[in-house]
Amino acid sequence: MSALKDQDPRVHAIKTKIRVVPNFPKPGIMFQDITTLLLDPKAFKDTIDMFVERYKGKNISVVAGIEARGFIFGPPIALAIGAKFVPLRKPRKLPGDVIFEEYTLEYGRDRLEMHVGAVEQGDRALVVDDLIATGGTLCAAMSLLERVGAEVVECACLIELPDLQGRERLNGKPLYVLVESH
Repeated sequence: MSALKDQDPRVHAIKTKIRVVPNFPKPGIMFQDITTLLLDPKAFKDTIDMFVERYKGKNISVVAGIEARGFIFGPPIALAIGAKFVPLRKPRKLPGDVIFEEYTLEYGRDRLEMHVGAVEQGDRALVVDDLIATGGTLCAAMSLLERVGAEVVECACLIELPDLQGRERLNGKPLYVLVESH
């Protein structure tokens, strides 16, 4: 599902605040830079508000944010809906005992880690990131959460790159995005 389909007038304003940087970090990549959105308090607030409006009252007990930009959007959403925030980090960034999920990228392998005990059996989880491209990171996040007994209710991303078909890799799990970029 996409907020674009809902014709919410805030979507256009949000989209105009995302800067596209050609050939970054390498040739051929059209980088979706959200730092320009963060510079506009109204656009940033509208972004958070749209997610909060969708998830308020859905009995979500945990918002899992994917490093690093999921850490920008996840905590304010979690606070507004009364859920705990759990960071899903890159390797060796969390102290203490962790569990992890490895996944394949276009250019190699990576993994997400989470503190043992941060998410419990029966938690209802929302996975948050800034962008879905090929879907590999979201799939790893969902797998990690489900392995400890959480129910992943939905994934939420500010931006979708539909040409990369990441949505199809989510095995039918709902994905909510505010902006598509082609």
